[in-house]
Amino acid sequence: MTTSTPEMPVPEVRSQLTEEQAPRQQRKLTRAEKRAAEAKTKLTSPWATGFAIVLAVLWTIPTFGLLITSIRPQASIQSSGWWTWFTNPEFTLENYDTVWNGSTTAFSTFFVNSIIITIPSVVIPITIALLAAYAFAWIDFRGRDLLFVAVFALQIVPLQVTLIPLLNIYVDIGLAGSFWTVWLSHAIFGLPLAIFLFHNFMKDIPRSLVEAARVDGAGHVRIFFVVLMPLLVPAIAAFTVFQFLWIWNDLLVALTFAGGTPNVAPLTVRLAELSGTRGQDWHLLSAGAFIALVVPLIVFLAGQRFFVRGLLAGGVKG
Repeated sequence: MTTSTPEMPVPEVRSQLTEEQAPRQQRKLTRAEKRAAEAKTKLTSPWATGFAIVLAVLWTIPTFGLLITSIRPQASIQSSGWWTWFTNPEFTLENYDTVWNGSTTAFSTFFVNSIIITIPSVVIPITIALLAAYAFAWIDFRGRDLLFVAVFALQIVPLQVTLIPLLNIYVDIGLAGSFWTVWLSHAIFGLPLAIFLFHNFMKDIPRSLVEAARVDGAGHVRIFFVVLMPLLVPAIAAFTVFQFLWIWNDLLVALTFAGGTPNVAPLTVRLAELSGTRGQDWHLLSAGAFIALVVPLIVFLAGQRFFVRGLLAGGVKG
C-alpha cells in the first residue's frame, strides 16, 4: 500500500511571499522618493536660487571688469577704476587693434597657432580613446582588467615629471620645436581620462543592443560606428570641452616642447610675455586677456549641458 504525500501549494506560498514583500518594497520606494523630493525641494528653494545667482554674479564681475577695462582709453585706465565707466562711459577699439595687429604684439599670429595646436590635440586623443574604450568594454582578452587599471592609474601621474624625458625623446628624433611635439604630448596626457570616461559611458549602454547587433551579423566595426557612436555624443562632447579648455589655456606644455618662437608658440606664451614686458600697459593686457578668454568661453557655454552629463557618465547606476 503506497501513501502519497500531499503536494505543497508552491504557487500560493510564492504569492504570499510576494504579497508580504510588496509592502516592504513599496516602503523602500516611498522613502527613496521622499529623499529625492526633499533634495529637489532644497535645491530649487528660493534660498538656493538666490545663492546661485549671487555666486554667478561674483564669478562674472572680474570678467565684466576685464571687458570694460579693455574698451577704455589708456588715460582713463591709468587714472580711475573700471567701475567709473558707468558714470563716465568711454569706448574705444584702439586697444584691440594694437594688440591684434601691432608689430610688437601680433596676437593674430599666436591666435592662429593656438587653433592649430588645439584642434589636433583634441581630435587625436578622442579617436584613440574611443577605440581603446570599446576594447576594454566589449572585447574579452587576457589581462584586460589589469591593463585598464594601469591606464586609470596614469591619471595620478603629474605631467611635470614627464616633461624632461619626453623632451629628450623629441630632441633625439628631431621633432623638438614643432607642432608635432605639442600634439603628441597633449594626446598622451589626455588619453587616460578620455579612456576612463568613454569606458564608463559604454558600460552604461544596455548589452542587449550590442547582442542584438551581433545576432544580425554586425561585426565590431559596425557595432562601434552604427550602434554605439550615436549614443556616445554626450561623452565625446564633454571630453571635447574639457580637453579644449585645458589645451587652449595651457602654457607649460606648449612652452616646453614648442618653444617661444612666433611660428609655433600659442596665445598663452605671447600673453605671458606681454605681462612681463608691458606690465604697466593695462590697456593692452586687458585686451589681450579678453581675446584669449572669449574662445574658451564660447566653447564652454555651447557644450556645458554635455559637459556635466558626460563627466557623470558611469558614476551612478540604475
